Amino acid sequence: MVDFHGWAMPINYGSQIAEHQSVRDNCGIFDVSHMTILDFKGEQARDYIRYMISNDVDNLKEDCDGLYSAMLNESGGVIDDLIAYKMPFGYRLVVNCATRGEDLKWLSSHLNGFEVKMIERDDLSMLAIQGPRSEQVISLCSNLPISLLKNKKRQQGAVNGETFIAKTGYTGELGFEVILPNANAQDLWQEAVAAGAEPVGLGARDTLRLEAGMNLYGYEMDESISPLECNMGWAVSLEDSAREFLGKEAFLAKKDSNNNPVLVGLLLKERAIIRSGHEVYLDAEKTIKGIVTSGTYSPTLKQSIALARVPRTNKEICYTEVRGKLLEARIGKPRFIKEGKFIF
Repeated sequence: MVDFHGWAMPINYGSQIAEHQSVRDNCGIFDVSHMTILDFKGEQARDYIRYMISNDVDNLKEDCDGLYSAMLNESGGVIDDLIAYKMPFGYRLVVNCATRGEDLKWLSSHLNGFEVKMIERDDLSMLAIQGPRSEQVISLCSNLPISLLKNKKRQQGAVNGETFIAKTGYTGELGFEVILPNANAQDLWQEAVAAGAEPVGLGARDTLRLEAGMNLYGYEMDESISPLECNMGWAVSLEDSAREFLGKEAFLAKKDSNNNPVLVGLLLKERAIIRSGHEVYLDAEKTIKGIVTSGTYSPTLKQSIALARVPRTNKEICYTEVRGKLLEARIGKPRFIKEGKFIF
């Protein structure tokens, strides 16, 4: 167990590699109750959320539809990444626990002028059930609105009372995230495990998200990093040119400059692991530099992979130095695995 921003959480339940593989091949279950769940109610909840986040919740057509977004500061840096849901009562944001304090402060400081109420839902837990057999596992669990999910697509969900389930996740696999009352979480966990889900800890959660090319706050992004520099430009909606949102002016200025560094994926040829903070070079002379944001050994590919922020380039090869030795890496899209398939 480790302290994870005030939460006692397991790095693994036995074998990190086995847990990782169970999600890729079968089904895993994660306790992600550390995530912060915020509900917004009131006549101007829509206007408030449209102003506070970079993506546009007007693209959510039905209740329980969700979208990925950034929350930007006035200089266009990422305060947090999150998922926003349209709910029967208004809107719900699921944000990171690592940024909870700053998020609450930022959101609270902009409530004035809007008829909206923000409620932190610390009465709710959150479990993620992920993997190719996740739908089968979910179908064997009681008290979940499974029938309402029949025709739903990714990023869509259903609600029954205080139990909410959506086709979302942080692994690159088919999966579900369930938000439910604290008192019911243990029963769901036990039912899912009995149905074949393998408990998964923080270690495999990180290798899974990195294989899937999913960002981690504080590594790929922070308040000094623009969405354009962390492969999140697509999560900034400019379709409604009349919509004002925090950070819009700064984002547009950076977009117009078209000289921002970009996030790429790296696949190392040799058996060495590069970690966050390692420098990478776009030439053997080490004159053009970038930096690794996250790196690990990929249990699925059985190779070392990394995400790195580098100057814009058409080069397909870069270099990094490990223990005095210059190593070569392939440059590709910042995503390696999708539903068990190599897509780099």
